[in-house]
Amino acid sequence: MKGLKKQRRIQVILLAFLAIAVATALVGYAMKDGINFFRSPTQVLEQPPAPGEIFRIGGLVEDGSLTRGQGETVTFRVTDTNASVAVTFTGILPDLFEEGQGMVGTGQMQGDTFVASEILAKHDETYMPKEVIDSLKEQGVYQEPAKD
Repeated sequence: MKGLKKQRRIQVILLAFLAIAVATALVGYAMKDGINFFRSPTQVLEQPPAPGEIFRIGGLVEDGSLTRGQGETVTFRVTDTNASVAVTFTGILPDLFEEGQGMVGTGQMQGDTFVASEILAKHDETYMPKEVIDSLKEQGVYQEPAKD
């Protein structure tokens, strides 16, 4: 009788470990496509992403680079003041999107151009995405916005 209880306990423990392993594998598989890593333009040029990899790029919209194409297609360059990457986006840009302002785009590289599926822009005069601020601080070019 004692051996049967011990055997049953071991089976329950092994089954629990198996269930945890399967659950972890399923969560990892489900999140595989949902995680988009942030990169600055310098990081994109120094360590190019894998073909087809979806990621987020952010920085400042380079002055003089914004060009509106046919329909809703827009091209511009995003910079971290150290390097810049060409960006193409087809869609409606946020109302507050403009040159010299912070932005974050989600998409993938096609050749030397980042093809964005989504563009996010600042929401007031002083906002800049945290990732962009961190990237600019790493470059040593971030300036605190003036306080009113």
